[in-house]
Amino acid sequence: MFGIYLKRELSRRKKAALVIALGLALGIALVITVNSVSAGMTQAQDKVLKSLYGLGTDMTVTKAQAAPTDSESGRPRFEFDAGSDSDDTQSSDRVMTQGGQALKASLVTDVAKQTGVASAVGALSLNVTKVDGSFTQGTAESSDSGSSQQGGPGGGQSTGQPRVQGGGANFDVNSYTVAGVDVTNQGLGPLATSKITTGKTFTTAQTNSKVAVVSASYAKENELTIAKTITISDTKYDIIGIATPDSSESTTDVYLPLKQAQTLADSADQVTTIYVTATDSKQIDTVKATIQKNISGTTVTTSADLADTVSGSLSTASNLATSVGKWLSIAVLIAAFLVAALLTSSAVSRRVREFGTLKALGWPSRKVTRQVVGESIVNGLIGGALGIGIGLAAAYTVTAISPTLTAELGSTASAGGGGGRMGGGGPGQQAASSTMDIALSAPVSLTTIALAAGLAIAGGLIAGAMGGWRASRMRPADALRSVQ
Repeated sequence: MFGIYLKRELSRRKKAALVIALGLALGIALVITVNSVSAGMTQAQDKVLKSLYGLGTDMTVTKAQAAPTDSESGRPRFEFDAGSDSDDTQSSDRVMTQGGQALKASLVTDVAKQTGVASAVGALSLNVTKVDGSFTQGTAESSDSGSSQQGGPGGGQSTGQPRVQGGGANFDVNSYTVAGVDVTNQGLGPLATSKITTGKTFTTAQTNSKVAVVSASYAKENELTIAKTITISDTKYDIIGIATPDSSESTTDVYLPLKQAQTLADSADQVTTIYVTATDSKQIDTVKATIQKNISGTTVTTSADLADTVSGSLSTASNLATSVGKWLSIAVLIAAFLVAALLTSSAVSRRVREFGTLKALGWPSRKVTRQVVGESIVNGLIGGALGIGIGLAAAYTVTAISPTLTAELGSTASAGGGGGRMGGGGPGQQAASSTMDIALSAPVSLTTIALAAGLAIAGGLIAGAMGGWRASRMRPADALRSVQ
């Protein structure tokens, strides 16, 4: 009889332990899956920010675009000789800064000195509008003195400018972006999110050399290769490297040493964007507030500010993982803890004879409680091991499938105005609608594993505490009544 009772009791204990372990495993697996997917979402958003905005740093510092004055419309103007008797080809470049009003280069040092700033680098973003073409033969008449025609790329005419009769004009307009890079610190700035796939990058000795690195897409479009040259405002630059962005397409076409870009734009000792890295990624908001307080007239934009402008399935999935997923995992964990506690308490109630007899033999209540808590912690560890295994399998499956999510940046504008995307001059500009596909992964960190192990132990302790409390209240008389 005792042998049959013992077999039944062991079977009940195994079933109860299995149910407790599976319940905890389900909750822990869900926590690991949600945390790993959330980490994958964060990595995906970082890729979007780098590719769509060119932001490979913690924050950028810019100055708002000033409103054009009455004497300056802000549109490019070109000068051509329309009085030639032949069909001579003519070319003119217009170089303008973009991405906000220029800052003094000395502010880079001021920003670098702020508390919490690890490094700061200045960059100058330019837009070059190149017009090539020729006037056909004709008679040039002027309603005023002068023999040059001025106008925008559209060829518009105005009072006081010459007119061409009996002929015409054929001009091509090409616009591209140029970034001035601090060659002494290329780990930050516009070139930081690209890799040199052909040739080489700038050296620290080329601070004012006439050399250039071009993006892979721009090189392909214009059939540019290493050792060829590009001409900007009658200045030739030797192409020494071709850069390929880490993801998506580059927002900058040509990279020059910062001093050369400043010379082209007639903006000596000026920058349009200061790229900043914080010493502690958890203190970015504090660093942002410090810079805004101590350096007036600047706008500081962080990755978090830009992330709010990203839409598409990536944004939707990220919101679901952050809100619904985390709350669901918390709810499942609470339910698993409660089930484990109730099952442990129920199992203790069925072991009246065992614990009552132990007390009758002289076991103190604390020793009985330790026995129950120890068993519960073992069940929790078994559940934790199962949960970690299931969670890792789920994360691996997500990474293996790599579902594709879409990130879209619609047209946005801030008070600063300005043109170009962040890679072309920092935040606070209008950005053309851009879409990219991101393959989702689910990386599992050691922190997540440690969290899962902690939850497993916590679940065992909670269940053991309730079961131990129930066992400590038993009396030897209860064991005698159960025998009868």
